[in-house]
Amino acid sequence: MSLVKLVDPVAAEELGRVHFIGIGGAGMSGIARILLKRGVKVSGSDARGSDMVAELRELGAVVHIGHAASHIRDIDTVVVSTAIRDSNPELGEALKQGLRVIPRAAALASVMAGRTGVAVAGTHGKTTTTSMLTVALQKCGADPSYCVGGQLVTTGLGADEGSGGVFVAEADESDGSFLMLAPEIAVVTNVEPDHLDNYGDERAYRASFDRFAQRVGGVLVLCADDPGAMALASRTSARVVTYGVAQGADYQVADVRPDGFGVVFTVTGRGEVRLAVPGAHNALNATAVIAVAEALGRPFDDVKAGLAAFTGAKRRMEAKGEAGGVAVFDSYAHHPTELATDLRAARDVVASYSGDGRVIAIFQPHLYSRTRFFADEFGTALGLADEAVVLDVYGAREDPEPGVSGAMVASRIPHERVTYVPDKTAVPRVVADLARPGDIVLTMGAGDVTELGPLIVRELGA
Repeated sequence: MSLVKLVDPVAAEELGRVHFIGIGGAGMSGIARILLKRGVKVSGSDARGSDMVAELRELGAVVHIGHAASHIRDIDTVVVSTAIRDSNPELGEALKQGLRVIPRAAALASVMAGRTGVAVAGTHGKTTTTSMLTVALQKCGADPSYCVGGQLVTTGLGADEGSGGVFVAEADESDGSFLMLAPEIAVVTNVEPDHLDNYGDERAYRASFDRFAQRVGGVLVLCADDPGAMALASRTSARVVTYGVAQGADYQVADVRPDGFGVVFTVTGRGEVRLAVPGAHNALNATAVIAVAEALGRPFDDVKAGLAAFTGAKRRMEAKGEAGGVAVFDSYAHHPTELATDLRAARDVVASYSGDGRVIAIFQPHLYSRTRFFADEFGTALGLADEAVVLDVYGAREDPEPGVSGAMVASRIPHERVTYVPDKTAVPRVVADLARPGDIVLTMGAGDVTELGPLIVRELGA
C-alpha cells in the first residue's frame, strides 16, 4: 500500500450519494453513520457481514456483502478504505465512470467542516486520548460529534453525530491521510518511527508530522516528554501548549500512582485527577485532554469529573473476563513502545491488587514489514512480561516474506520464559497451563489475536 493521493476535501453536503468500499471498518463505518444521521444517502460493501454492517442497515444504508462493479450505480462519491487494493472491481468501476473517489480521511474532513475541529495525532495513544476527550466533553455537556479509531465502552460506538459545535477526530498518520485535516486544535502525543512500509524511512515519517503541525489553525497541544512531539513547536504558527512530567510543561503531571485498576495523579496548579484506566501513559493522555478542554473553555473541575467517567475504549487494555483467579485483558498494542507501555500498566495493576502475580503476554506480530523492522525491539518489550507467548505474523494486507515469522520475535526475547505457538488454536490451552491465581494475561496485537481472550477465559475455567 502506497501513501494515498492527497485531495482537497469538499463540504459534506457536496458529496451527494456516497458509497463506501470497505464500509464495515471502524473508521469507514463511523463516517457513514454520521452521514446517515445528516440525511445523506449512503451505500457500501464489505467482505463480510458484522454487527456494524447490521447497524448501518438499520440506519438506512444499503450494504452489499462482497465487492462487485454492479454496486456502483447512482453514486456521486466513492470513499475508499486504505485496505482496498487497486484491483477492487468497485474501485475500477468508479474510476471508469469518472466518479469522485476519495480516501477515508477526505470524507472525515468533509464531515468536520463547519465545526470546531479537534484532531488527535501521534504514533501511540491516539485512540485512547480521542476517546477520553470525547467522553470528558460529553460529561461537560458539550455533546461533540466524534470519530474514533475504536469503540467507546460507554456508548459502544466509534463515531456519532452530536448536537454541539465541536468535532473530535482521531488523525491517522499511517498513510499520510491526516494531512487532509486542518483542525482548529490538535494534540500530538508522540512521534516515533512506524509505518515504514509506507514512508520508507524515519525522516519521511517525521516530515509528515511537520506538515500536520503546519495545518493547525489555533492551538497545538504537545507532549513535553517526547522529543519528536516537541520538535514540532517551532514548525507551526499555532499557539503551542505543552503537557507532561517534564519541568516547564504548561500542564505538569506529578505524583502518578496506581489505584486498583486505575491511576491517580496531580496536574500542578490545578488538582488531583482520578482515572478508571491504568498506567502512567493514561495520566499523560488525560492531561492532554485537560489542555484541549480548557482551550475550548471547559473548566478543570468539569473535565476532571468527565475523565473519571471514562472506562476505556475497546481493545485498549479491555477486560475480557476472569477465571481461576486469572484476569484476561486485550490490547491493540502492535508497536514495541505500545507493548512496553501496556505491560508496565499491567504490572501496576498486579502490584496494586496482589503484589505477587505475574504478567503473561500473548503477542501476535502485525505485518511482515513491521516484524522485520522491529523484531529486536519487540523482543526487548516482551522481556517485560514474566511469560511470553508469541504467535505467527498476522499479515493483513501484506504477503508473507521469507524468513519473517513469529519465531523471529520469540528468539529476541531476553529471557527463556517464552513459547512460540504458530497454531493460534493451541494458545488457550498453553496459557491455561502457564497461568496461576493472581496473574494477568494480556493478548496483544492488531490482528485476530483479539478473538483469543474469551477462549482463554473459558479454558482457565474448565
